[in-house]
Amino acid sequence: MMEFEISEEADMRLTRQQTQNRTGFASADTKQGSPEGADRKKMPPGKAWLWFVLILIVNFLMVRLLIPDAEQPVMVPYTLFKGEVGKGNVKEIFSRGDTITGRFKEQIAYQAAEEKAGDSRKASKAVTTFTTTVPSFVDPGLEAFLISNGVEISAKPIHEERSPWATILYSFGPGLLFIAFYIWLFRRMAQQGGLGGGIMGIGKSKARRYDQEEGRKVTFDDVAGIDEAENELVEIVDFLKDPPKYTRLGGTAPKGVLLVGAPGTGKTLLAKAVAGEAGVPFFSMSAAEFVEMIVGVGAARVRDLFKQAREHAPAIIFIDELDAIGRARGQVAIGGASEQEQTLNQILTEMDGFSSREGIIVLAATNQPDVLDKALLRPGRFDRRVVVNLPDKVGREAILKVHTRSVPLAKDASLGELAAATPGFSGADLRNLVNEAALMAARRGQDDVRARDFLDALEKIVLGPERPLLLSHADKERIAYHEGGHAILGLVAPGADRVHRVTIVPRGQALGVTYQRPDSDRYNYTEAYLRAKIVGMLGGRAAEEIVYGTRTTGAESDIEQATGLAHRMVTRWGMSERLGLIQLAPRENPYLGGPAGYGSARPFSDGTAEAIDAEVIRIIAESHEEAKRLLRAYRKQLDVLAEALVAQETLDEQEILRITGLPPAPALDAGKLPVPDGGDKNAEPSVSLPGVAGPS
Repeated sequence: MMEFEISEEADMRLTRQQTQNRTGFASADTKQGSPEGADRKKMPPGKAWLWFVLILIVNFLMVRLLIPDAEQPVMVPYTLFKGEVGKGNVKEIFSRGDTITGRFKEQIAYQAAEEKAGDSRKASKAVTTFTTTVPSFVDPGLEAFLISNGVEISAKPIHEERSPWATILYSFGPGLLFIAFYIWLFRRMAQQGGLGGGIMGIGKSKARRYDQEEGRKVTFDDVAGIDEAENELVEIVDFLKDPPKYTRLGGTAPKGVLLVGAPGTGKTLLAKAVAGEAGVPFFSMSAAEFVEMIVGVGAARVRDLFKQAREHAPAIIFIDELDAIGRARGQVAIGGASEQEQTLNQILTEMDGFSSREGIIVLAATNQPDVLDKALLRPGRFDRRVVVNLPDKVGREAILKVHTRSVPLAKDASLGELAAATPGFSGADLRNLVNEAALMAARRGQDDVRARDFLDALEKIVLGPERPLLLSHADKERIAYHEGGHAILGLVAPGADRVHRVTIVPRGQALGVTYQRPDSDRYNYTEAYLRAKIVGMLGGRAAEEIVYGTRTTGAESDIEQATGLAHRMVTRWGMSERLGLIQLAPRENPYLGGPAGYGSARPFSDGTAEAIDAEVIRIIAESHEEAKRLLRAYRKQLDVLAEALVAQETLDEQEILRITGLPPAPALDAGKLPVPDGGDKNAEPSVSLPGVAGPS
């Protein structure tokens, strides 16, 4: 009966709420509500309180029945007590003051004197536990009399009174706990909109609806640097604004759009901008929020999410980190995998169950598209794949302009120079850079953010904060020669990136830093450029060997980077004459990066593995020798640069060029090879395919 009453009232509230959503208005009493009405909604109905009283009564009676009070001792005369001791019928006693409490071996029939005088027809009581009072004139031989008759004189009370608080706790505590849980459950279900969300709302969708939140809406004006991805979504916005424009010719909008890109590139921001431009409800939820410990909850939340979207169509559903539930299904599903597969199956069913004419579009973001289930990526579910790449130099400058709208910039702060100095930075990285620079300028007591603040913030993000180490002059000089070796090779090695800044101020785990940057964003690398890069990486160790004739641990990071680059040249890019054009390493995730390796199951022999190691060692050794050769040739410039670094600790590009007197590094020769002698430029190329004869 209680459950029926709750369901009826919850359904009434749910119906009233849906009616308000459809009509768009409500009465003042319903919309705002008085405090009395609000309190009434938070508490169970009146009939439930009658059940609460009944529960407390049942609780009290059950405790009395199952946990009865201990037998109360009966007051008997001292003479009766002494007579029973003489008969050997007293088992044990406990004495406190002049009061004796004890227990008979066998029950005795006893009728109190007042009962005898009042009604002699009353039956005598069967007494086992008794109490009596010792008269003050009793002879001192009572103890010996008790012991001689085998009475145990106990040090522990035979009967203890139960605490009143314990009696109340046992009699009403369980019932009160049940009532409190019921009220909490009732209020929780009221917040979840009734029983439709499952028990305690566990199957209710946790999606956030951003169009109902206060604050400025996100539009395409807040998105910069990813114009290609933005252009792909303009059609989606146009469809949501004017569906008949496309449906009149039989066209339909894509059901789903998958945003693929590295972390921080703006996938979530782009999805919010689509909803902001279209002016439709935007339901956002992370894929990890679908899955719970209880199997079936994820599928229930998927159903509820799509139900909400249909009620507010046209709408956008955004699922972040889709790979958390969209991974390819295996043959065996146990535990968490079973819950993940059920959730994925429900998403597939829901995306098949609605038409794109309804105005519901699913946007999803991931940085692991290669692990997604093929059924999820087929046409009819996620029809489009939009790649959100890292911004180029122009894009980074546009992103910096967006993030510096409310930041006062000094005249020397050039966003173009800052964009050129941050290759590989995502939109989130650039936002963090602007914020760190503003905080740094505020700590320095400035009224605007200067170029120096941006450069210091850049070093802090890339390398870590400054470490206040007390270095000796000899250590500073050795670090200066190490960093000077990197800088000199960055000026003389053909094709090397420009040296932007050199410092011997310890930051993070580094004792010094040589910061180099390319003139423009690079998307394709030549073998000569990679060789020049390895030569520059080994410049620090080469300088130490030339100047001091010894080695230190300062080249650990340089060796790690050079070895990794040489290994990729051999195993992935086919830049080894000995091994040729063979893929010997798996492809890295272009959005997450990370080391690539086959693990224990290598698809090549031990002999090939030895050949790979030999080629990597050869490239490193040749680059190391080339670094030492160049530094010996420019030893004078190395000494001058190291001396300046010890004195000033940090040098920028112009100061480095002025101190060394060297021009920037020469460019690589990217010209074409000459046509071999005897070749006929006008001759048609001969193509030979298996099974096809070439021209005779």
